[in-house]
Amino acid sequence: MNLASLIDGHPDDALALISRGRPTTYGVLRQQVASMRGALRAEGVVPGDRVALLCGNSRYFVVSYLAIIGIGAIAVPLNPTSPTPELERELAVVDPKVAVIEPAAESAWAGIDKAKLPSLKLVVTTDGSSISNGKSIDAMLNASPVDVVDVRPDTPAVYMFTSGTAGSPKAAVLTHCNLATNIEQVDEVESITKSDVFYGVLPLFHIFGLNVVVGCALSMGACVVLVQRFDPATAAETIVERGVTVVPGVPSMWAAFAQMPELPADAFAGVRMALSGAAKLPEAIADHLHRRFGLKVYEGYGLTEAAPVVTTSVGDDWIPGSIGQPLPGINVRLVDEDGDDVLVGDTGEVWVNGLNVFVGYLNDAEATNRALTPDGWLRTGDIGVVDENGRLFLVDRAKDLIIVSGFNVFPAEVESVISQHPHVKEVAVVGTPHPHTGETVRAYVVTRDAVHLDEDALVDFCRSRLARYKCPTKVLLVDQIPKNVSGKVLRHSLK
Repeated sequence: MNLASLIDGHPDDALALISRGRPTTYGVLRQQVASMRGALRAEGVVPGDRVALLCGNSRYFVVSYLAIIGIGAIAVPLNPTSPTPELERELAVVDPKVAVIEPAAESAWAGIDKAKLPSLKLVVTTDGSSISNGKSIDAMLNASPVDVVDVRPDTPAVYMFTSGTAGSPKAAVLTHCNLATNIEQVDEVESITKSDVFYGVLPLFHIFGLNVVVGCALSMGACVVLVQRFDPATAAETIVERGVTVVPGVPSMWAAFAQMPELPADAFAGVRMALSGAAKLPEAIADHLHRRFGLKVYEGYGLTEAAPVVTTSVGDDWIPGSIGQPLPGINVRLVDEDGDDVLVGDTGEVWVNGLNVFVGYLNDAEATNRALTPDGWLRTGDIGVVDENGRLFLVDRAKDLIIVSGFNVFPAEVESVISQHPHVKEVAVVGTPHPHTGETVRAYVVTRDAVHLDEDALVDFCRSRLARYKCPTKVLLVDQIPKNVSGKVLRHSLK
């Protein structure tokens, strides 16, 4: 098997991608992917090598991704807008042999200490990137093609960075089987067809965009309209003009649509399936969209470690707040602190089991053992309750994870960066509700020697070291951080 074969068997003249207004048919996509496979092989890339993708939502990302996994190498999608320190940490973990870089990532790439990447042999550039010694991807798309290689189902296909079920960001290892299984599980419920057109604004370096949008759409012969960044007015126009039928999104996207009084009532008339995931969709927004546009936004639940979809409300009664029921082939338990199943109506931690569940975190046995039970159940850290009809509702998180516009932010990572500031003595970070992003990051800081610390300066300090969505939007200077008798920060008190 090989996940990259998902684009095979579709008509040559059927549209696969629309990127920056440029259409790509399945015939052309297959040819470009085959040539990219040949180019990578010619550069010495072999099964098991890592190839980093520092690209936004573009044709180049899709072609590179499919080519990488098609030769048995491992794709490592990274946020191209992340600052240098964050990218450097992630790249050092995976030590790629090749990096594919778009112009947006050039500045951060320039500051990376290449000595920390001993395996790096080639930099591939896109869209006229000016990186010295970089090889143009357009030239590689004219290389002699090679065939897809067969791999074992448990062969790693992707290293996807995540905050994990606990701790700082780490690379989740997702196999060809994990990803292919979840695509099949989703399609069994959502019944995607070759006539569907997906709105592809979810970042492809995020598992939701990578496997739910690109993976599910291309496996069924559908078309993906790739969008680099979200603008609600432009998005509404694109959905109508391109005949979009499937719109996967995150709560912040749906909230933006709800707050646009100028949108006509039939703005989403052609959309047959509206989806929301990565964070809880406020029921008030779901109700508003339904009343105003007649649009039912179906929630689902998933996480990177499950490749990612676990439950969906598609195919069930539309009940705002419900994240539905498990996909076929996925088992879900709600357990108490002793690991015993709770009664219907009682809350418990969500545990997940299935062929879609990842094999562990790269080079981190301790974190893997925390996330996976000996018999293969994934401990999600999320607290849920199930009703008498089997519908799941999330009520809380056992972990301290903050979710900003669908992206995971772990407080410890932000605290680690802020604590590096010379005038910071102590810091605690929590998530607070936000009308547009679901949550936002707030930092409480105790300064050294009563030094006055400018809030904007501290935020800028973070932005030079962390992705923007991880940076605090508010910094509060306090005299002390509340802690319990053992010295643990009482985040609940701060909230």
